[in-house]
Amino acid sequence: MHVAGRRQSAMSAEPISLMMFSNSTVRAGVEEHIVQLLRGLDRRYFRLYLACTPELSELFGSDLPQDVALCPLSLDKLTDLSGAFTLVRVLRKHRVQILHSHMFRASLFASPLAWIGGVPVIVETAHGREAWRKGWKSYFLIDRFAAKFVDRTIAVSHGVANYLVQQKRLAEEKISVIPTAAALPSIGPDDRSRVERKRLLGASEADPLLLLVGRLEPQKGHRVLIDAMPSVLKEFPRAQLVLLGDGSLRPQLEQLVAHRALSENIRFVGYQRDVRPWFAAADVSVLPSFYEGLPMTVLESLAAGCPVVATAVDGTPEIVVDGETGLLVPPGDSERLAEAIGRMLRDRQFALNTARAGREFVFETFSVEKLISRTQDFYLNVWDRYLMLKAKRVTAGRRRLVDRHKQPS
Repeated sequence: MHVAGRRQSAMSAEPISLMMFSNSTVRAGVEEHIVQLLRGLDRRYFRLYLACTPELSELFGSDLPQDVALCPLSLDKLTDLSGAFTLVRVLRKHRVQILHSHMFRASLFASPLAWIGGVPVIVETAHGREAWRKGWKSYFLIDRFAAKFVDRTIAVSHGVANYLVQQKRLAEEKISVIPTAAALPSIGPDDRSRVERKRLLGASEADPLLLLVGRLEPQKGHRVLIDAMPSVLKEFPRAQLVLLGDGSLRPQLEQLVAHRALSENIRFVGYQRDVRPWFAAADVSVLPSFYEGLPMTVLESLAAGCPVVATAVDGTPEIVVDGETGLLVPPGDSERLAEAIGRMLRDRQFALNTARAGREFVFETFSVEKLISRTQDFYLNVWDRYLMLKAKRVTAGRRRLVDRHKQPS
């Protein structure tokens, strides 16, 4: 059915009851993605609910739209029976028609419960490759079992989609690619904000400012960047690296920085609710991750006109085209990382050209408006498909009943 036709039919009926589910206890890129959807989805077509941990609901705070019904619960392990019963109860109470879980671990628990609760359409978004899997977990047996309860899967990049098909061996026809988005319009390059932000950090306007935005976890590769800093400082001794974010590695990383005598050049500033002014102040944004889905950090950096150096993993090259919208290096290679950072700081015209091209590309391809439009069309498509299959089953049942009555007694 044509998109306009779907929307017209949706408007003539009751809004679709849609629930998002997350069992995360932190607020990062995936959680921003959820908030973007909850803010932007058209209320003419959808009645919205959010089931999430109490910790995440508190982190969302006033950013969560007031008309979104919030259902706090904890459901992250098999012993969370209270959370399981609560989810089934609220699914039935609100007659949820589409359940949308974010990340595999959330879907692993919520999707079978949604099936038990009679939810007609069950959706999962895969936000990245799970490179942490070791041993029997790397065989994806549980993943393929859980996928039986999922009607459709959204991948946030083609890299993630390839991972789902080639490594997890999920059905390709059940996977749709909908890229994540940066909050646009964003703060662009601004000399005043750059100078003011640097001054707050105790740096002068001429001091190069490097920025890494990301949770302090092994995935993000902070150690690789710290290892690269001595080489950067040989040429740019007044360079400052600011690390935005918190996580389990913070004590170890702080100790490593102190041990390497880099405390004067590397600062930990913790979680920052609004990172856009930091990107506007930085000379280079660095993301040395070992794996990514489609990194929000890179989108936000380029949207702010900040040059990017990142690792060539998963969906990142779909944003950072090496030499055109930024520079790419192999993951785990501190020497190549230092060389790329040095090039960005040394050749400012090249750096600004890549940032300008990247900003145009992000605005054209990865806007929140496009994320909302693509996701709405996805929901309406899967709901139409469910209704058509339901109608076919009813018709087939009636035919069987008629045929039975026609048989001679």
